[in-house]
Amino acid sequence: MPQIQTSTISVPRANGKGGMDTFLAKPEGAGPFPGVIVIHEIFGLNDNIREIARQFAEQGYAALGVDLFSNRNRMVCMMQIVHGMLIRPLNNSMLADLKSAIAVLQKQPNVDVNRIGAVGFCMGGAYALQLAITDKGMKAASVFYGANPKPLEAVAEACPIIGSYPDKDFTTKAAQELEVSLTKYNVPHDIKIYDNTQHSFYNRQRTPFEVDASKDAWQRMLSFFEKHLN
Repeated sequence: MPQIQTSTISVPRANGKGGMDTFLAKPEGAGPFPGVIVIHEIFGLNDNIREIARQFAEQGYAALGVDLFSNRNRMVCMMQIVHGMLIRPLNNSMLADLKSAIAVLQKQPNVDVNRIGAVGFCMGGAYALQLAITDKGMKAASVFYGANPKPLEAVAEACPIIGSYPDKDFTTKAAQELEVSLTKYNVPHDIKIYDNTQHSFYNRQRTPFEVDASKDAWQRMLSFFEKHLN
């Protein structure tokens, strides 16, 4: 297992007002390494997201965990998120902030600017899908139980997408609809719905079924990223 380096970086928000705290994990060595943006769920940039970034670094990626809530009132952020997803789902302030984070990741030493991906969970999964559509430099995106973009037909412009969903969740139908659309528009994809799992199964790991689902989802994601990022 390669040695990794971790650090914290302040990323400017897209509107120039303030910054976001981020956690960068990358392998030691010359690289260049593919980069991955790791987007949190409603819990923010916590130990779970930092550990996921470290795990990516151990696999040879430069992973940047972004805190969309940093230095802001959480309730205000949630209102912006809801407004953005309902009113401006492919052109909103949080999406712009994530693109600012991608630009910072691409400027890091030993990061390959042409091999960038994203992974997100729940709220973050929705943003990973939005990046897959709107960021033309994105090479692959991974969504865990995230809401679909609107209009769904926009995925015709998406990069390759891998999705992992529980079978007992409000996003299960979204997974089914997403797979239909990705197939229709010939977008490379791998969508899987895991039996006996619930929302946030990758984070909480509440049952043996969810532990197994987490392990399988991680390996599927690595294989998918290996194909499309490496």
